[in-house]
Amino acid sequence: MFVIVGWLIALAGIFGGYAAAGGHLAALFQPLEVVMIGGGALGAFVAANSMHAIKHTIAGLVSCFKGSKYTRAFYMELLALLFELLAKVRKEGLMSLEADVEEPDKSPIFNKYPTITADHHLVEFITDYLRLMVGGNLNALEIENLMDNEIETHHHEAMHPSHAVAKLADGLPAFGIVAAVMGVVHTMESLHLPPNELGILIAHALVGTFLGILMSYGFVAPLANVLETKASEATKVYQTVKVVLLASLNGFSPQVAVEFGRKVLFSTERPSFRELEDDIKARKGK
Repeated sequence: MFVIVGWLIALAGIFGGYAAAGGHLAALFQPLEVVMIGGGALGAFVAANSMHAIKHTIAGLVSCFKGSKYTRAFYMELLALLFELLAKVRKEGLMSLEADVEEPDKSPIFNKYPTITADHHLVEFITDYLRLMVGGNLNALEIENLMDNEIETHHHEAMHPSHAVAKLADGLPAFGIVAAVMGVVHTMESLHLPPNELGILIAHALVGTFLGILMSYGFVAPLANVLETKASEATKVYQTVKVVLLASLNGFSPQVAVEFGRKVLFSTERPSFRELEDDIKARKGK
């Protein structure tokens, strides 16, 4: 939503100022320039990325126009799930989680948290490390190192769309110059025309440079920043799970372990201690 609002503000400021200065907006309407710039940029984007990266980027671009799913309510549900799993371990031992870990879709604990179970990768991350904990063959330091490597890999992959779109934004001004140069070439071929017509052709050529810069810094570059933010938000979820599970491995109670997880959240999504405690108590009473 804010992406569209930002675009509208940018367009209003740029074109409104141009019109107020006496400029003719119709002169800026050059669809062929847009085709040349957009086509060139799209071709370069396809040439520079694998099919997996292209699909990942398209999915990421769609998410730019949606709100973040990693809200305070999401994290409260995640921490409540982890608390319930660790509380079961505390009462019945690690082996009691074997059925929940092997088939989370059939687990009565996981099924109480549909928002979390809808995220297949997150559930897999939780169950994989719970399985390692149940196996008992790795100590806390070894599991932490493995978690760090997996989270780093996840973040690197999540940043692919941001990097791809940022490269696209970097190239758009250059494609705008290409379109402008082609317009100048066309103008030079038309020197037999009267000066007033040549002036129009030159103006049309210069629009290419304008459009390339506008598309880059006004439209595409902001999307790269949004994608980077979303990648960081997604990584934070795994860091939260990591902190909670490691706290449990180091002997802390479930209540203290989820408090560790609460502390690593961004301030905008972090519930207060009382909010989290009341939420867990309310869920236990259901």
